[in-house]
Amino acid sequence: MTSIFFPQTPRYKQHPYFQRLLQASALILGLGLTLTLTACKSTSAPEKRVHANETFTTDTPFSYASKRPPEAACETGKRALLSQGYRISEDKTLSLNGEKIFRPETERVVRLGINLVCLASGRGAIIYANALETHYELKSSGSSAGVSVSGMGSLSLPWTMDRNTLVKISEETITNAGFYQRLFDLIESLEGGKKATPAADDAP
Repeated sequence: MTSIFFPQTPRYKQHPYFQRLLQASALILGLGLTLTLTACKSTSAPEKRVHANETFTTDTPFSYASKRPPEAACETGKRALLSQGYRISEDKTLSLNGEKIFRPETERVVRLGINLVCLASGRGAIIYANALETHYELKSSGSSAGVSVSGMGSLSLPWTMDRNTLVKISEETITNAGFYQRLFDLIESLEGGKKATPAADDAP
């Protein structure tokens, strides 16, 4: 009679620990494959292109026509910002920067910066305004105190020293037309007028 030999499974492969190890390996392999597919899917997703919405329209809220020469127009803009509590951080003949700090919440600080540029036009000057709103959050980072002990080396004790740091969380150009209109209305009133004139009216 011919005997048939069936190879036996090695004893170590029959051990419960080895079986659990195989199951864990299969789980890790499946998880890694899932993460890889997810990463490939996320990287292939199209990014939002903000420049696609930039119209470059001639009807802009960022400019105001002044009947004064550029130097005098910028001087009026400077007075307008100073009257509202802005600090002038940069002051040139035909441009200036003003900033104002707000604290709407205990852990949040907002910086509002306004840049004015005055250029000559056929009837006086055009004031171009650009405002940037930057948000910061107050973050605290703790550090442990190290003490050197003779014979034991250096020990790190759980004594923490809080250090508050402002961290920028967002920054955006203000595009709200009403914001700039209020600024230009103030400049117009300081010039002795009654109503701000849009820059488009300055065209010949």
